[in-house]
Amino acid sequence: MKKTYKIEVDCANCANKMEDAAKNTAGVQNATVNFMTQKMIVEFEEGQDAKSVMKDVLKNCKKVEDDCEIYL
Repeated sequence: MKKTYKIEVDCANCANKMEDAAKNTAGVQNATVNFMTQKMIVEFEEGQDAKSVMKDVLKNCKKVEDDCEIYL
């Protein structure tokens, strides 16, 4: 299952950090961050609860870029 989330991030490098953090979150199969459109597309592993996984994604993104935001 894929879902798209609106994000807020200040620079392209920060967006890359967010993408890596999201990809390394349990339950995420793949993630893509587009800095220009301020969107994150997350593909979840089979059987995962998107809401709980996205809470972990947000936590991991805040670790690498504390002023980023993902609108869940």
